Amino acid sequence: QVQLVESGGGLVQAGGSLRLSCAASGIIFNINAMRWYRQAPGKQRELVASITRGGSTNYADSVNGRFTISRDNAKNTVALQMNNLKPEDTAVYYCNADVDVSRAGRYDNYWGQGTQVTVSS
Repeated sequence: QVQLVESGGGLVQAGGSLRLSCAASGIIFNINAMRWYRQAPGKQRELVASITRGGSTNYADSVNGRFTISRDNAKNTVALQMNNLKPEDTAVYYCNADVDVSRAGRYDNYWGQGTQVTVSS
């Protein structure tokens, strides 16, 4: 069983910064893509940022230039540095990863439990 555990959420004023972290644990042979999603009240969950095992990144237009995703393959962790936060960034942020648990080259998708980020104006 694989667990993804997020940390680092909280309350911050507009213009401030937060750093989210996510650690994967369990029987893990390889992790392919890792992602951060968010879901605001009354809205659909949206992809914020993704990073491949090789370090290639993609960002939603709304966060490009303000957020940075990074990962440590040796530690099975992914982070999201969020700068110049805006009230519209308020949401529950979820870690997501494609994990090979059987060394069979088949990747299953896992989610963390989410961490709340609240940006006050």
